[in-house]
Amino acid sequence: MKKVDLRKSLFILPNLFTLSSVLCGFYAILIASAPGAVADDFYRAALLIIFAMFFDTIDGRVARLTKTQSAIGVQLDSLADVVSFGVAPMVLVHRWSVGELGTIGTLACFAYLACGVIRLARFNVLTTAASGAPKKPSKWILGLPIPGAAGILISLVVAHTVARQTALGDHIGSPWLIFGVVVALAFLMVSTIRFRSFKDIQLNVRTVSFVLLAIGSTIFVAMRFHVAFALVWLLASYVAIALLETIVRVARRVRGSSKEESEADSEQSAA
Repeated sequence: MKKVDLRKSLFILPNLFTLSSVLCGFYAILIASAPGAVADDFYRAALLIIFAMFFDTIDGRVARLTKTQSAIGVQLDSLADVVSFGVAPMVLVHRWSVGELGTIGTLACFAYLACGVIRLARFNVLTTAASGAPKKPSKWILGLPIPGAAGILISLVVAHTVARQTALGDHIGSPWLIFGVVVALAFLMVSTIRFRSFKDIQLNVRTVSFVLLAIGSTIFVAMRFHVAFALVWLLASYVAIALLETIVRVARRVRGSSKEESEADSEQSAA
C-alpha cells in the first residue's frame, strides 16, 4: 500500500481557503444580481463578501504557517480576488446604488474593476521572484489592496442597511456619494501610495499609540452614531493614515531638495 505524503497534501489547505473566498464572492453575485433583490438581499451579499475577506486573510497565514507558499498559490489568490473583491462588490454596488446613475454609474464600476485587475497584476509582478517563487512579504504595499477597497464599499452597504432608519444611515447610500467613493478607490488602487501591510509590526510607542487611537476612536464612533459605522471608520482611517504618511514623506523630500539647492548655491557663492 502506497503511503500518503502528508507534506504534499498540506499544499491543498491554503488553496481550499482561497476557493472558499471565491465561493462566497460567487454566491454574493447570485444574490445581488437576482431580479427583485431588495435591501436585505444586498445586506446578505455584503456579509458573504465579508466572509470572503476572512478566508482571503486566512489562506496566506495558513500557507506561511505550514510553509506551503507557492507560485500557483499567489496566482490563485489574485484570480480569487478578482471575483470576490472586484466583480462581486461591483455587481452589488451597481444594483444597490450607482446603477441609478445610468451609464456613468456603470462606467465607474467598470473603472473600479479595471483598476483592481491592474493592481493585482502589478502586485503579482512585484511579489514574485525571477524563479516564479513568492518573495518575502514587505511591510509596505504599493497601492490600496483590492480587499481593502472592497471592504470600504461593503462596510457602507452594511452601515446603510443596518442604520437606514437614522439620518446618517439614510444619506450614506446616495448614488453620487457612492459614485465618488468608487472612483476614488479605483484611483487609490493603481496609485503609487504606500499602504501598510501589517506584516512586520514592531511594538514601540508609535505603534501602540496608533492602536490605542484606532480602538478609542472606533468605540467613540460606535457609541456616538451606530455600531455599523465602526468598520467604515476603521477602513477609512487606514486610507487616511496612508495619505497622511505620503504627504509627510513628500514634504520631507521637498524640504531635503530645497536644502541641497541652498547648500549648492552657498558653495558657488563662496567659490
